[in-house]
Amino acid sequence: MTAKGKPATEVRRGRRPGTSTTRQAILDAARARFASDGFAATTIRRIAADAAVNPSLVIQFFTSKEELFAAVMSISPTSLARISTVFDGPDEHLGERVVRAYLEVWEGLPEDSEPLMAMLRGAIVNEQAGEQLREFIQARLREGMGTVDDPDGALRAGLASSMLVGVVVGRRLVGVPILANADVETLVALVAPAIQSVLTAKP
Repeated sequence: MTAKGKPATEVRRGRRPGTSTTRQAILDAARARFASDGFAATTIRRIAADAAVNPSLVIQFFTSKEELFAAVMSISPTSLARISTVFDGPDEHLGERVVRAYLEVWEGLPEDSEPLMAMLRGAIVNEQAGEQLREFIQARLREGMGTVDDPDGALRAGLASSMLVGVVVGRRLVGVPILANADVETLVALVAPAIQSVLTAKP
């Protein structure tokens, strides 16, 4: 008790104490919603409702669902930006830029690559985690291709993302010797033409 006879501590009521707490509430709500509904079915509006905030506030902290998912999975903004900017430039060298960027992200600095590798390991043993990883990578490709509402674009993005993830699985998780020992430039030269063909193919 205090000198005035009041309890030494009181429960604080009212609005959240600050932006850090609100941001964490959004992250917690997003983590639970992604886990229950998957990446594709989760919406910013549902996450906002779960966190008891306005959807515009979610966008204020995280500019898109993809960025929010990346934050939940501890993927660095640097990695996210590197993947997003591969579509800046002519289509002529798109395959090369995509393959090089993905290999740099997955095999780069530990702070960038380790969260992605953790996601990939989880995807190997957990179908839901695998689905979320595929949807996330595919969404980044479709957004860059400008084919978000195009079924053909979805197929091409899905094929490209599967090819890219397959290279990383064989190289980093399974440890196929010929892949694990190959240098990045050799892989880029071999894989880029296939990715180029898939991403730029005309229906």
